[in-house]
Amino acid sequence: MSMTFHPLGEAAVKVSFNEAVSPSLNKMIKSFCTNLSFKDQGIIEWVPAYDSVTVYYDPWVYTYQQLTELLKKKALDIGQQQSNSKTIVTIPTLYGSEYGPDLTNLAKSKKMNTDDVISLHTNGDYLVNMIGFLPGFPYLSGLDEQIAMPRLKEPLQTVPRGSVGIAGSQTGIYPLESPGGWNLIGRTPLRLYDLEKENPFLLEQGDYLHFRSISEQEYKRIEDEIEKGTYKPERREETL
Repeated sequence: MSMTFHPLGEAAVKVSFNEAVSPSLNKMIKSFCTNLSFKDQGIIEWVPAYDSVTVYYDPWVYTYQQLTELLKKKALDIGQQQSNSKTIVTIPTLYGSEYGPDLTNLAKSKKMNTDDVISLHTNGDYLVNMIGFLPGFPYLSGLDEQIAMPRLKEPLQTVPRGSVGIAGSQTGIYPLESPGGWNLIGRTPLRLYDLEKENPFLLEQGDYLHFRSISEQEYKRIEDEIEKGTYKPERREETL
């Protein structure tokens, strides 16, 4: 396996995996991150991406050269931590209307009806390649190219929390209200980021998501259960 290291300022190093982005590379990156540990004094944090991991460290503990040597040793264990199963998280989603204001335009541009778009979007599982942009925002691969769509020409100043969008060949979910330029096709009542919880993140790199179309009545029921703290997200394990 070919890896290259690049310093990012005085307290971070970018570890690049010189391979094409793929589910197998995603597993390698997840395995590499599993081998890292906060017990290694001097390692502060690590952030996985599509084909790299950025490791933040204390320069008073490690020099850049010392850290890269440590990371090379960690890389030798890649594969030992790889799982033969995948975690699939179900994302209940209300499509269209005020919850997905761009669904109709996307369908028209593809010469489909909205049900066709929803069917394609809920068909199959999506891999969480990385978390970024906002806390808990998942960048997902696996979108059917028939419904791929360029970003909006003019970004919205406010995108509601839970909005499900499409940009290019990716789909994603806004965990917080924010500006954004993705085509909004639906919304989930799930909270991908909840600072009140011990682990505030619902998802992590390497998870798979499955979107399930729901009614407005079910949306409001789930939303109410989340407010009461009684709702448990659907998770299941499947063998790869």
